[in-house]
Amino acid sequence: MDQLNLSEAEWRRRLSPERYHVLREAGTERAFAGVLTDTSADGVYRCAACGNALFDSADKYESGSGWPSFTQSIGPDAVTDHTDSCHGPTSTETRTETRCARCDSHLGHVFADGPPPTGQRYCMSSLSLEFRPRKANGAA
Repeated sequence: MDQLNLSEAEWRRRLSPERYHVLREAGTERAFAGVLTDTSADGVYRCAACGNALFDSADKYESGSGWPSFTQSIGPDAVTDHTDSCHGPTSTETRTETRCARCDSHLGHVFADGPPPTGQRYCMSSLSLEFRPRKANGAA
């Protein structure tokens, strides 16, 4: 996969301020505020910054967290995970941040409290994703 490396000025030009905050500054949106939280259609969730395929709707489930949640990524090279310990000046908790493998944009976090078979909960911000319905030929 070709990496997409753009300047921060180019990212600001391409993305809305809200998406820039989530994707490039590791921000988040309020729980239950995202437009993709309740989406249940058949298709593929792609990176809102670069279009990389990230998650399949078959792996989406209702976690009750208020953000779109998935049991796994669409493939082993779709996302990368990174240690995240910078979510509060007094916090000692460490989380695992999930980023797009193509453009290194922040997507959300993955937790080990998901359902079988993976036990994973990829908890993603709606603003980091774009949903593309699957067509009759299987493409999304």
